[in-house]
Amino acid sequence: MPLALGVAALLAAGWPGAAQESEMNVMTVQDLLALPQPAPDHRLPYGDHPLQFGELRLPGGAGPFPVAVLIHGGCWLAPYSLGHLSALAAALAAEGVATWSLEYRRLGDTGGGYPGTFEDVARGTDALRSLAAVHRLDLARVVFVGHSAGGHLALWLAARPNLPQDSPLWAAQPLRPRGVVALAGIPDLAQAAALGVCGDAPERLLEGDGAPRRRRLAEVSPADMLPLGVPVGLITAAHDGVVPAAVAASFATKLAQLGDPVKTWEVAGVGHYELVNPASPAWSVVRGAVREVLAGP
Repeated sequence: MPLALGVAALLAAGWPGAAQESEMNVMTVQDLLALPQPAPDHRLPYGDHPLQFGELRLPGGAGPFPVAVLIHGGCWLAPYSLGHLSALAAALAAEGVATWSLEYRRLGDTGGGYPGTFEDVARGTDALRSLAAVHRLDLARVVFVGHSAGGHLALWLAARPNLPQDSPLWAAQPLRPRGVVALAGIPDLAQAAALGVCGDAPERLLEGDGAPRRRRLAEVSPADMLPLGVPVGLITAAHDGVVPAAVAASFATKLAQLGDPVKTWEVAGVGHYELVNPASPAWSVVRGAVREVLAGP
């Protein structure tokens, strides 16, 4: 079900946090869907499935450009596509950062969930290697940026080097970022399931080939795949009705204990969806975190 089907259909499908956010003086689902969706410079496949594509937006100038790999949220569910990240992607490109916004198979799509969702974002990210020369991309300056469930996937991408070699998700040379920026991310699937974040979606992500739950967590839950070995920025919203701020706080503690550089920001007066709205007060925090990661040590 594409976003174009309208607000009523999305609410009926259970858009994450719709009821909670509508009761606060913050951005609603309707506001999110009303954001501009500027067209990308290029829409490029990274596989043969119709959902295996990315949208590339390029800054002006000669390059080479730093790159933000963007992963959209929506509780890993099929109805929620990459369209609502278009405004954020275009805003980052206007700031001099090329953006590669990934679509991927989700829960409810054929092949979505484990392992397909993870295979897609991994393959899409690694596809940057084949795009770099033609589009003047600097792969020494890459940041993974994800919102909500996309924050989980952005952190998971950074954790891929820790996968066991007998995992179907293991890759010999995954593309490494300078760091990760998670916007109301969901780094701990066991915690998310316990808190009821995204309903039963975290547990559905842990289903698959019958492997023990502990083994599956070690393959797909970033909190169980530490340390990441790269800087992490965790941005939360003070009035988030979808992902509690405690999720980021506990993950930041784990990162710090294991020696991973981590910074946290809580944006006052905003909710879950403002974090991807470049017209909101959250934009300056998001932009600053992305710039800080790309600048490196």
